[in-house]
Amino acid sequence: MANRGGLRALALFFLAPFTGEFVLGNQALTALPSLLLLAPLYGGGAVLIREVGRRTRATWPVMGFLAVAYALVEEGLVDQMVFNPGYLGLPDFADWAEVPGLGISARLTVDAIALHAIGSTLVPIVLVEAFDPRPAAPWLRRRGLAVVTTVFVVGCVGLGVLQAVDLGFVGTWPQFVVTTAVVLGLVAAAAVRARRPVVQQHGPPAHRPRHVVMGVLAVTSGFWVVDLVVGGWVAAGGGALVLLVGLALLVRESHRPGWSPAHHLAAATGALATYLWLAPINTAQLGVPPVTGLAGNVLFGVAAVVLLALAWRAHRTRLPA
Repeated sequence: MANRGGLRALALFFLAPFTGEFVLGNQALTALPSLLLLAPLYGGGAVLIREVGRRTRATWPVMGFLAVAYALVEEGLVDQMVFNPGYLGLPDFADWAEVPGLGISARLTVDAIALHAIGSTLVPIVLVEAFDPRPAAPWLRRRGLAVVTTVFVVGCVGLGVLQAVDLGFVGTWPQFVVTTAVVLGLVAAAAVRARRPVVQQHGPPAHRPRHVVMGVLAVTSGFWVVDLVVGGWVAAGGGALVLLVGLALLVRESHRPGWSPAHHLAAATGALATYLWLAPINTAQLGVPPVTGLAGNVLFGVAAVVLLALAWRAHRTRLPA
C-alpha cells in the first residue's frame, strides 16, 4: 500500500502542472518537456496540500485554504506575475485593477486563484483519488513528505530565480510582505478549520452528481467569460463574486445528506470541462503556429477526457455491490 501511495503521489506530481497549464492551453505542445521543470512547484505543492488535508478531519476546507495560499505563493512570491506587468508583456496594470500603493494586480490575483487553487491543485487531487480504493488515507510517510517538501522548496527557489533573471524584475518589499502575510493568514485559517468539528449533513438530499457537473461548469465558465469580456476592477470584482457565490453553493450542497466522493468527481469534471473550450483561446495568444496550437489543444483535451472517463470508471468499480 505504501508503494501504491507513492505511485499515486507521483501521478499527482505530474498531473498538477498538466491540468493547470497544458490542458488549459497556457503551454503549447512543443513545451511539453517543461512539465519536468514545472512539476516540483505545481506537483510538489499539490501533493503536500493533499497529504496535509488527508491528515485532518476537515479535509476539503483545509485543502481549499491551502490551495488558495499556494496560488499566491506561485504567482506572487515565485514568478511574481501579479507584481510584474512585463510578465504578460504589458506596459502597466492600467486595465488590470492595480491596487493603489502596492502595484499588485487584483485582477491577476483573482485569476491566479481560479487557475491554481482549482485547476492546478484541487481538480488533479480529486482525479487521482478516484483511482484509490481508500481515498481518505495518506499516501506518504514522513520520509516521503520530507522529500516532497524539499523538492517543492527547491522548485520554488529555482523557478523564482529563473523568472527574476529572465524577466529582469524583482518586486518591492511591500509586495512580498503583503503577499506573505496573506499566505500565512490562509495557512492559519486552514489550521483553525482543521480543529473544528466536521459539519454534520442536514437538510434535503444532495443533487445528483450530473447536476453538480453542470453547476460547476456554469460557474467556472462564467468566471472566465467575465474575465475575457470585461477588464479592470469590474473583471476582478465580478470574477471574485462568481467564485464566491459558486463556492457558497458548493459548500451548502456538500452539507446535505447523500453528498459523496461521486460529487467531488463531478465538481472536478465540471471544472476541467471548462478548460476544453478555454484552451484554444489561451493557446491563440502564445504566438505558436496555428497547427501546433490546435494539435496541442486536441491532444491535451483528449487526454483530459480519457482521464475523466477512467476516473469515473474507477470510482464506479470500487462502489459496493
